[in-house]
Amino acid sequence: MLHDPNRVYVFDTTLRDGEQVPGCQLTTPEKIEIARELEILGVDVIEAGFPVSSPGDFMSVVEISKAVTAPIVCALTRANKMDIDVAVESLKYAKRPRIHTGIGASDMHIKHKFNSTREEILERAVEAVKYAKKSVEDIEFYAEDAGRADVEYLAQMVEAVIAAGATVVNIPDTNGYCLPDQYGAKIKFLKDNVKNIDQAIISVHCHNDLGLATANSIAGLQNGARQIEGTINGIGERAGNTSIEEVVMVLKTHQVLGLYTNVNSKNFFEMSRMVSTQMRMPVQPNKAIVGSNAFAHSSGIHQDGFLKNRENYEIIRPEDVGFPSASIVLTARSGRHALKFHLERLGYKLDKDELYETYKNFLTLADAKLDINDDDLQKLMSHRLVKN
Repeated sequence: MLHDPNRVYVFDTTLRDGEQVPGCQLTTPEKIEIARELEILGVDVIEAGFPVSSPGDFMSVVEISKAVTAPIVCALTRANKMDIDVAVESLKYAKRPRIHTGIGASDMHIKHKFNSTREEILERAVEAVKYAKKSVEDIEFYAEDAGRADVEYLAQMVEAVIAAGATVVNIPDTNGYCLPDQYGAKIKFLKDNVKNIDQAIISVHCHNDLGLATANSIAGLQNGARQIEGTINGIGERAGNTSIEEVVMVLKTHQVLGLYTNVNSKNFFEMSRMVSTQMRMPVQPNKAIVGSNAFAHSSGIHQDGFLKNRENYEIIRPEDVGFPSASIVLTARSGRHALKFHLERLGYKLDKDELYETYKNFLTLADAKLDINDDDLQKLMSHRLVKN
């Protein structure tokens, strides 16, 4: 398989894994709207649903397949024929269909979820890939709970499913268990020890139970993975999935890694708001990249440094992710430089002594009121009948 070795494919599972958040189910029209925006964003793969799970999920995969052209449309299955048959049927209108099938790889799952043996699970994995391959060329295999799986057995499983026809092998840290160096080492082991690994793309699918999903995904990419799976706003089961906007912006910010995606990051802010609205899931204000405070500066020292040179406190420009603009938020912690900046924006030019007096009045007001807006500043300056 010929791939640009520096290109990272972005697999979006907002509409499948992301939608598994309790109370955040989407209607098919809502899913289509998000899928069209994901296509504009430039993701490579849209996981549209788990067709066998419900008639609604089946219909969503059918309709998303009709609605988008450029991205691969992917349907999730377990490693059994009925799931695969239903998924194949749901993808009949997809221009670029993909089946995503798989089974547990950790001894924990093998014993306590499947009540089975390593040998039997390996057989089922190979059988599922071969069966799916009869209908769809592009097959992604997930080794569930790979994060806790024995690495030798995982390598054996990956080698067997690639030989059976898998084009992508997904190494999920299903429970968000791994530390970045552990997860990176796992990917490197597969890269070094699976003899047919050059015939497939390694994909990373990390969960955020310990807050390490983005760090683990980057560690996977540094060790040879070339597809990341995640969601907009990092939504997903439990503590969520890898946040796509975070990984994309890490790669843009750290160009020394030599990796890139085809995602148009300028669409992130709008995409984030759309997903938040449709799923009725607010974005925490301090969320990296798309949170409302991501580019807000309120500490006086930070504001002063930012106003002298934005790069003092900004490693990403707000416009690079479609954010309206960086904001200097006025609070009791703001300094004179920030107050001067806002007063000048409103047309007031103050000399040093005037600024000193106004700042004292401002601090009294700011102690009483959490956030200071333009109306407050106008009142503060009401003794000045004329602006400059």
